[in-house]
Amino acid sequence: MNNLQGFGFVVPHWAYWGWLVVMPLVFMYFIKREESKQKASPAKQTEDLALDVLADEDPVLHAQGNRLTKLIDKISDYTGVFIALWTINAVVAYFYEVVMRYLFNMPTIWVHEASFLLFGMQYLMAGAYALLHGAHVRVDILYVRLPERGRVGMDIFTSVFFFVFAMALIGTSWGFFISSLEMGETTIETWGIEYWPVKLLMFSGAVLIMLAGISKLIKDIMLFRAMGEANK
Repeated sequence: MNNLQGFGFVVPHWAYWGWLVVMPLVFMYFIKREESKQKASPAKQTEDLALDVLADEDPVLHAQGNRLTKLIDKISDYTGVFIALWTINAVVAYFYEVVMRYLFNMPTIWVHEASFLLFGMQYLMAGAYALLHGAHVRVDILYVRLPERGRVGMDIFTSVFFFVFAMALIGTSWGFFISSLEMGETTIETWGIEYWPVKLLMFSGAVLIMLAGISKLIKDIMLFRAMGEANK
């Protein structure tokens, strides 16, 4: 990064990517250890209450599923928490930028770019977590008027369109990643960080949301059959 001499402190590319991998793991370790000391934390109680409210709209949120769906759901949940912790980095980085810019008159050349890349990667990776917890926006003018089994059946029917979208996203994002890697694509800003990790996360997010969709479809089918048997 010799071409960046004279700009003051600049985060090396390897440190940026490495920190995004290590930092959430450290935080998740301490969060898990703290939660193990408490039987039911207020945060967990709040999450359960939110799920109860959403379950009135989407019954499958409380479906048990099977071993495969539980494994996929755990992956979706952990990846969602992992990338959510990146937000701490953006807050700290922008605080550093404000201090350097207004107190020392030394604005950075990397904080803004690092942060908007981070937010973009969070957006790409959050789809599976949002699908697991029923956070995606749906047009519910008709949906909420259906009985519970009708809503589950509607989800099964519309999953066809979801999987078409997910497969298209996987295919196009893989092509973007390969092209970016082969050409050594970087941002056009002075920091010039690599773009291929961002494109790789786009592909990873697409795979995760596909897996989350498979899990939801399995649980929808199981719940639809169970509701049908209960009504006999």
